[in-house]
This record gives sequence, C-alpha cells and structure tokens, in this order.
Amino acid sequence: MVALEIAQIVVALILIVLVLLQEREAGVSGIFGGGGGDGGFYQQRRGLERFIFGATIIFVAVFAGLALLNLVF
Repeated sequence: MVALEIAQIVVALILIVLVLLQEREAGVSGIFGGGGGDGGFYQQRRGLERFIFGATIIFVAVFAGLALLNLVF
C-alpha cells in the first residue's frame, strides 16, 4: 500500500520537526541540576511549548499505528 507508506513518511517528517522545535538546554548540565534558578531539571510547559509537546505525543501514537498497519498489510 503506497498510500500507507507515504502517510508514514509524512508523519515521520512532522514528528522530526516537532522534536526539533522542543526547546532544551544546550548543555548536559541541566540534566544533573546545574545552572540553578530556571535551569533546573523540571519545568512546567505552557502555551506553545505545551501544544508542541502534546502534538508530539499524538504524532508518536499515529506513527506507531501506521507502522503496525504497515506490518499487517
């Protein structure tokens, strides 16, 4: 099914863009608690960042579903 493969490629590209749009600290020091203040490990997502995070989760589920369908057909 060519349409299924094309849909999977399109979802994969959207997923790549969404992951790259997520803002993270440049260094690894944020993982270990370095930086202090706002540079801590946990931050609450708000606004556009929250939307991008939710959309990423949805597209991961869609991608997984398409991959399973691709295995079946």
